Amino acid sequence: MASTVGTTRKSRAHTGGGGGSSGTGGGDDAWRAKIDVHHHFTAPQWVDWAEREGVVRREELLWWARWDVDSTLALMDRVGIATAVLNPTMQDRYRSAAQAREGLSVVFEALTDLMHEHPGRFAFLCPALLDHPEVTSWALRRALDELGAVGVSVKASYNGVYLGDPSYDRFLAEVDERSGVLVTHPLDLPGKPPGVPTVPGIPNFMCDFLLDTTRAAVNMIRTGTLDRYPRLGVVLPHAGGFLPQIATRLEAFGDFCTPPLDTARVREALRRFHYDTAGPLPPACTLVETAGADRILFGTDWPAASAEIITDFTVPAVEADPAFTEHQRRGIYRDNAQRLMPALKRAEYTGPQGKGKDGQRASRERADALPRPAASGTSAADPAVRPGPVDA
Repeated sequence: MASTVGTTRKSRAHTGGGGGSSGTGGGDDAWRAKIDVHHHFTAPQWVDWAEREGVVRREELLWWARWDVDSTLALMDRVGIATAVLNPTMQDRYRSAAQAREGLSVVFEALTDLMHEHPGRFAFLCPALLDHPEVTSWALRRALDELGAVGVSVKASYNGVYLGDPSYDRFLAEVDERSGVLVTHPLDLPGKPPGVPTVPGIPNFMCDFLLDTTRAAVNMIRTGTLDRYPRLGVVLPHAGGFLPQIATRLEAFGDFCTPPLDTARVREALRRFHYDTAGPLPPACTLVETAGADRILFGTDWPAASAEIITDFTVPAVEADPAFTEHQRRGIYRDNAQRLMPALKRAEYTGPQGKGKDGQRASRERADALPRPAASGTSAADPAVRPGPVDA
């Protein structure tokens, strides 16, 4: 029976639903209403601007930076994603604060246009540029307070300094005062040239990214970050890296940290993080036991993860996992994200053509209510290209 269920659910990942029930009370509608909280976005308009500025070379861009709306919507419809939360990539390559602000203006304009053109299909995260604190403060005001961003994206570490370090306090306080959601993402481990495998033959995203996330999470636990910023929601990608697997180890050996961690503090912290399914999700029994199914969010890692990875592994990993009840699966697909990011409810997707004319009109009206940023100019191009790590 389990094999049959798994096969049926895998086939639904390929066909975009149909013939099955997923989510109590919602049936197939729940399966088709997924919110993808782990979706990388490189605005084509930003690539045009960045190439003029000498920030990137178009011909050197890797696959995950070649985002286009048609293939994205096709993938979303194929696997039942109603709304994708876009995380802008390559935002750590600016050479000055002025260039960073200009580049972000291009990104925000592209995002706003996209949401107007496709009501309800997209939401977005505000990138944090911690090399430029004043620009980050401006970006938070612009994105969260004016444009309706549903959260803030931030790397697990900057220049070898991990989240939880006191140097992040100003930034975290600004997000906390808005009851904001911090969506973290790993990269290469500190101390190595960007993009160079730590172990020859093993891409860094295979193992090192998971360790980068785990280090950030443990450091936030160690420094009491979630206690100091109680209104802050934190999403750990790729099911929290290795954190669920080392939870017992962290409880047992917390005394060796500085300051020491007691078991109760560790257990409480593990249940305050949120975890996405991008990766794809490993067997979830440990994660459910560690954090609870209500802390798990659906994520694909598109386009860093191909359509085939998403349909053959990512979606079936959630669909067929016996650790989840149907009610929990519905929460993972949609309800948990809406509870964490209330702004998502302001732009509900009403279906491929809307639920009739009234639904389509209401969706368009919500999009038209979004403010549009003023068009940004461009500065003189600089042929120098700053090498930077892959931000995928």
